[in-house]
Amino acid sequence: MKSLIHWYFKALELVMVLCLAAMCIMVFGNVVLRHVFDSGINTSEELSRFMFIWLTFLGAIVAMREGGHLGMDVLVRHLQGRARWLAQMLSQLLMLACCAVLLWGMVLQHDINVANTGMVTGLSMVVVYSVAYLCAISIGAMLLVNIVGLLRGRELPENDFTDAA
Repeated sequence: MKSLIHWYFKALELVMVLCLAAMCIMVFGNVVLRHVFDSGINTSEELSRFMFIWLTFLGAIVAMREGGHLGMDVLVRHLQGRARWLAQMLSQLLMLACCAVLLWGMVLQHDINVANTGMVTGLSMVVVYSVAYLCAISIGAMLLVNIVGLLRGRELPENDFTDAA
């Protein structure tokens, strides 16, 4: 199972790298075309925007795994025993609720996204925003693992999902 999780996150990182590289090439190419040849590729602007959306959501998943999200642990570091456990559990449950709200909002928006397309590319917005489903489910799964660990008496480490290697 750890190997599968490892490769899942490696695939996410690869998609992020490809999105960033494609964005750089398209934006730089468009700048050169506009300044040198007084023309441009309209689809590159829209695709760059769409890839930025994917990059942001995939980055949120990877950052969650690596413990890279901004956290306020000033209070929790000073708590001991049951109070610390309760604060950690509350934070995990609140983040899980946020994932549930994101997922529910995406379900409610699904029909609207099916009907909308990109102005230039004609790409369905379902394709663009489908990454939000992946984000909510992936982060939610990591939070559930943390919650189960807390219920079993294990304290949350700084970084629960990274590899030891």
